[in-house]
Amino acid sequence: MENKLHNPNFGEIGYIQVYTGEGKGKTTASLGLALRALGRGWSVLIVMFTKGGSNYGELHSFGNLSPDIKSRFKIINAGLDRIVYKSNKNERDREEVQKGWQIAKKAILEGEYHLVILDEANIAISLGLIDLDDMLETLKNKPQSTEVVLTGRNAHEKIIEIAHLVSEIHPVKHYWDIGIKAREGIEY
Repeated sequence: MENKLHNPNFGEIGYIQVYTGEGKGKTTASLGLALRALGRGWSVLIVMFTKGGSNYGELHSFGNLSPDIKSRFKIINAGLDRIVYKSNKNERDREEVQKGWQIAKKAILEGEYHLVILDEANIAISLGLIDLDDMLETLKNKPQSTEVVLTGRNAHEKIIEIAHLVSEIHPVKHYWDIGIKAREGIEY
């Protein structure tokens, strides 16, 4: 497929990045990358798999971006308003994730954005909500200039194998271990 992005000032090659591991900060790192890319004139798509609702601080911030940046940015929630685990996943979770995946897949293959962040895609794959082979085929066939980031625990070894950058975040210490609940403005 022909890449729709023609600006030669953007990165020469778009790589595949993976942020995985049991530690906190995978989504946060990808959102920092999104802000950096937007600041450099890139177009950015973020699809948040297994996450629904509107009570995320990043959604409030992104809603207040300048008109210029908003014109180059899109964020999609592809999940119900709850955390999905192996024990509670259901058909509605699959439907929501698949809606988001079809949008992301089309955007990747058609080169609609310079940067596509697939937040919690690793979780969606490990839960069987996104087909691993479909993801691999999409990543292998992405336009050369499109950068793709997958976040979430449990990155599949085949995803790690084709990625160009893999960061594994390990927890050393976390205040949740002493009973501190998720805090607005820090965790969400």
